Amino acid sequence: MNETLPQIYLVRHGETAWSISGQHTGRTDLALTERGEHAAQELRARLQGLSFTKVFTSPLQRARRTAELAGFGESAEIDPNLMEWDYGNYEGRRTVDIRAERPGWRLFEDGCPGGETLVEMATRADRVIARIRALERDVLVFAHREILRILIARWIALPALEARRLDLATASVSTLGYDHGLEEPVIRLLNDVRRA
Repeated sequence: MNETLPQIYLVRHGETAWSISGQHTGRTDLALTERGEHAAQELRARLQGLSFTKVFTSPLQRARRTAELAGFGESAEIDPNLMEWDYGNYEGRRTVDIRAERPGWRLFEDGCPGGETLVEMATRADRVIARIRALERDVLVFAHREILRILIARWIALPALEARRLDLATASVSTLGYDHGLEEPVIRLLNDVRRA
């Protein structure tokens, strides 16, 4: 691992009412809970002293508010490619309820009627990766569980389907980087919820 190579910090937004209840939250623009706001504020100390060439955020308020409370609201640039999965007819529903109607349903394998496909999600993640790699500098990203999981998988050249094997808690930090050079992308840290 080379410490002088660029690092990409990925932050999942703080807790929302639907992240507590387990409801699929794609395009519904929910606010953070009080606990979510507190966790986002704690990220400020965690990220303090780090310098980023660019800060990107999803346009949804839960990601933008997390960026703001973490101290990066003014420098954050909105990137629509960082929007969460469009769950279509499954927006606001819990997996257990979907499976009561559709036994064995799995998001990554089966998708959502009226929503976005895994291929469309992977295409958006690849756009974000291309933008980040072109900078060749440290970058900070505030976004959502599924898009970040897919971005992580695609960063290391895995099929988007393999993102199903990753987990990201609210207000978690993950770090991507490189091993010996820009041709060797790696995951450096995954789903870290420790506070400063």
